[in-house]
Amino acid sequence: MQQVSENQQPERKPAVSSTYVIIGIVVALLLGIGLIALVVWLSSNYPAEIQTIRDIFIIALALESCLFGIILMVMMVMLVRLVNTVEFEIKPILEQTNETIGTVKGTTTFVSQNVVNPVVKATGYVAGFRRGLKVLFGDPRKNLPD
Repeated sequence: MQQVSENQQPERKPAVSSTYVIIGIVVALLLGIGLIALVVWLSSNYPAEIQTIRDIFIIALALESCLFGIILMVMMVMLVRLVNTVEFEIKPILEQTNETIGTVKGTTTFVSQNVVNPVVKATGYVAGFRRGLKVLFGDPRKNLPD
């Protein structure tokens, strides 16, 4: 493992070498130029077939646009339903939860002040009384005859 000083950062190797990126860009450009050259050659030699293919692509794009329109409408309906759910179902539940938490806080405070604190004081007094008796008279278990 390499030792790294405080001022020196460890060297990071790039995930993809820059030569591969350059090669990919060059190949993509060559394919694009080749495709353009093929379309130009086909359109000069076979114009009727190219027009037919063009018309098919136009129809396919129109159908795709219709499909995207339908998908967008469905997504809008789903978004409206989500907003309604949040506003009319989840929001009242959260409000009721906040009210319940407030009630629980109040109940806890009431029980703590009116039940737990007096019981703790009484228990303390009883424990003090028992300890006082033990100090005055000793341990009653040890005073029993054998």
